Amino acid sequence: MGCRYILLLEGRTAGSRDDFTEAPERLRGIGLKKRHACTGATLFASQDTPTLRIPGGGIIIGHVFLRDGTPLREESDFITSLVPGSAGSSLIGQCWGEYLLVQPAVDEASPLCMTRDPSGGVPCIHSFSDGCGFATSDISIATRLNLYERRIDWNFIAHFLAYTYVKSERTGLSRIRELLPGCTLRLHGTEPAVEQAWSPWDFVAPARRQTSIDSAAAELRTVVRRTVGSWASVDGTALVELSGGLDSSIVATCLQGTSARVHCATLVPTLPGADERLYAEAVAHGLGTDLHVEVLDVDSARFDDPVPPWSVIPGIGPLQHAVDRIMDAVAAREGLHCFYSGGGGDTVFSFLGGAAPAADAFRERGFGAAVRTIRQLSDLHQCTFWLASRLTLLQLMKPHQPDRANGELLNASTVPDSPDSHPWSRGPDNALPGDRERISGLAGTQLFRDAVPRGMKRWFRLPLLSQPVMETCLSIPSWMWVAEGKNRSVARLAFSDALPPHVLHRRSKGSFSQYNAAFYRRNKAAMRRFLLGGQLQAHDLLDTEALSDFFDRPLSPRDRSFMRVVDLCRVENWVRHQS
Repeated sequence: MGCRYILLLEGRTAGSRDDFTEAPERLRGIGLKKRHACTGATLFASQDTPTLRIPGGGIIIGHVFLRDGTPLREESDFITSLVPGSAGSSLIGQCWGEYLLVQPAVDEASPLCMTRDPSGGVPCIHSFSDGCGFATSDISIATRLNLYERRIDWNFIAHFLAYTYVKSERTGLSRIRELLPGCTLRLHGTEPAVEQAWSPWDFVAPARRQTSIDSAAAELRTVVRRTVGSWASVDGTALVELSGGLDSSIVATCLQGTSARVHCATLVPTLPGADERLYAEAVAHGLGTDLHVEVLDVDSARFDDPVPPWSVIPGIGPLQHAVDRIMDAVAAREGLHCFYSGGGGDTVFSFLGGAAPAADAFRERGFGAAVRTIRQLSDLHQCTFWLASRLTLLQLMKPHQPDRANGELLNASTVPDSPDSHPWSRGPDNALPGDRERISGLAGTQLFRDAVPRGMKRWFRLPLLSQPVMETCLSIPSWMWVAEGKNRSVARLAFSDALPPHVLHRRSKGSFSQYNAAFYRRNKAAMRRFLLGGQLQAHDLLDTEALSDFFDRPLSPRDRSFMRVVDLCRVENWVRHQS
């Protein structure tokens, strides 16, 4: 399951007219049929891809809800204020969901526009030039139609190696771009133009700011419960991936009382450090459902796993491949077609690691609020009040800086000077440090779906990254989230009566560090051959001398620098699978 579609614009594409003429027959052969046409554009989608026509000749791919959580199922359900050509902005303002809106534009020079919802639940990559081209959820659809031939964008690969956790509209394939969440693409003349339809900066503005932690917690509880309940009402089943932490536990708890058939699953590595059964069992018991305990063996992770044909960036690492196979097997065995995850919870619940909350409190509430927050941070991070004060002062004094490149083990001459710009990075000059960190982290969560292959087979829900939850959490100032010296304190307060006490009050979480270290040691020799004899080396992107020295060094017990090598293998593996 999941959305699977391709939108073809005009009678010409990256291939020939013959390719376009034969497209309907070929698409039927892979399970896609014509679902909509407007202004020279034709939409083909799988039978189980939800689509919904809207007033004015447009169509929505995916799921959409009113603000109160009511799912929209018929064209007549829509409010009359959805204006052709500008429906994207009004839809985002009055509704939410996981969708791509396709609509004819009112301007003849711009025949078509598309808007992707702020959570990015429906994939959208595209290639448009000279007023023609395609948009799709899966690049392999276009390649099977001979509309696109895979060609690696080596400039992007160099950028990705240096800024691995920075999201941008570029992909690893030449001439393929991604329409980022919360953006609208308009075809103007021969080239597409992209603009923001939703900005997280609107929700950290002073007029939106929460002023009471109690009212903030009450609103957060209402919004998260309503959001999870709305997803459950359309999905019917849910496999909750329980990590044992706060975020996935909150998602699971909110499924209680819904109509969905709920199962829970947790992973237990064969090495110590990440056995979360004690916490996951308590949450599953509260839901009245069994917990599937799945063993994660080191041998189940491979650095050279096959890459899904839809992947357009090197997003899937060895651990993700292994987890994916396990969770997909549980879902198939139990007849479940939706995964639910607490992914993104650390970000939306403002789990910041530094002194930014105290700097925000000083600038927003003054000296007294800053002192209180510094005390809370010192409790949270188990450091002295004076160290927390000094770090707060440094935070207030330092100018905003963009993400820094990671040039470790790379050829220095190929490392870009600066990262690609993300639409959400353009904050106001007087933005608070904590808000900058939170919104930067939120942009980074857009990489999550790229790392989850099972999301193309079944629905993969990230309820905490749904639009209403993001908006509510952004309106809560960063300093509220560290109240009483606890991280994610507003979320803890909101669900204080719904979670098992040992889940609610835990400050740490299981770690896969020992698992990853064992994986590296076991595969070290093969990874060395893989990288030093691979495509990255052939394109002169690696510092081969430094890489050889790294492999020659023994790994100390607490050394985690080997994860850089794992990341390099992830990119090398993706590149090798593009031919």
